[in-house]
Amino acid sequence: MRKVVLILLLSVGVFGYENLRQKALAKGLKPIPKDYDSLKAQVDDKYNPLTKDKIVLGKELFFDKNLSRDRTIACTSCHDLKKGGVDGKPTAIGYKKRPNPSHLNSPTVLNTAYSKHLFWDGRAKSLREQAKGPSQATFEMASTPELIEQRVSENPKYRAAFEKVFGEDEITFDNVTKAIAAYEKTLVTRSKYDEFLEGNENALTQKEKRGLNLFIDMGCKACHFGPAVGGQKIQKFPLRDYNSIIDLTTTFEEGTHKRHFSQIHFNVDMYHPYPFENKGGFLGKDQTRYFRVPILRNIDKTAPYFHNGVVKTLPEAIKIMAKYQVGVDLTQEQLNALEAFLKSLSGEIVDYDIESKK
Repeated sequence: MRKVVLILLLSVGVFGYENLRQKALAKGLKPIPKDYDSLKAQVDDKYNPLTKDKIVLGKELFFDKNLSRDRTIACTSCHDLKKGGVDGKPTAIGYKKRPNPSHLNSPTVLNTAYSKHLFWDGRAKSLREQAKGPSQATFEMASTPELIEQRVSENPKYRAAFEKVFGEDEITFDNVTKAIAAYEKTLVTRSKYDEFLEGNENALTQKEKRGLNLFIDMGCKACHFGPAVGGQKIQKFPLRDYNSIIDLTTTFEEGTHKRHFSQIHFNVDMYHPYPFENKGGFLGKDQTRYFRVPILRNIDKTAPYFHNGVVKTLPEAIKIMAKYQVGVDLTQEQLNALEAFLKSLSGEIVDYDIESKK
């Protein structure tokens, strides 16, 4: 009887999760730096060193619609900083209102400073490499390196800024994307979750702490780790095959970490690659269903979810990930706790006051 009571107490968080902060840090969850120098120390790129002048130049370019073929689309058109770094659409819409041919939606630009893989299939390894893609894609900005160089060179302000930043008279497409990438490195967010990791034990509610504890114990942190809580690796999705004839429902017992089989379902549907509509037919890296692990910061602001945007709500996305990635059918209380924790990751872009300190 005592053992049962102990498990229940742990499950509802009566003990307050006293060691949860140390546990989270030990599992690779880290806060976003408060100051620019600390951020630079963590995310600087030796092939594109951060300078404040370069960041200011990159900001101008990020919002400049003249970089697109018809002068109507800027980076911020799909990566709206007021909308969690996305556009809120199921699929990205670009030049002449062309949709993404694979029905892919726009991943957030926020906190990508910590990403080791960019794009849904993870094909780009740096922001400077990633920035070259959308500007040239015929269904996005539909521009060319030559056209972008011409447009930027037409602006006397840009010519002076590029010479100051790069020490060259000639404006190159490579340097345009380097400047944009430098600015994007500063688009990081902090929330009460960071305050908790830094030592404020009261920053998170009991429900949020329960969600964080579940997030760690269920194994979510194996893919979603680091300061951005994701973006660090490429992973197969779904990990578990749900197309088998027999589908076992598994529950997760908090405190003991035990898993229990509770139900058996018999599937009669034909094979399909995802536990939701395969709209767009995208199958990830090399058609293997391997995807860049999404960043979870500000996740409640970046709906709709998954690569093709067919999942509309955060609770639905959580249930799918729990069942098909870690093999758990969540209780309603567990779902609520995980949702509360994920919402605690949402915050504001850190103002490093770069322009006034140039």
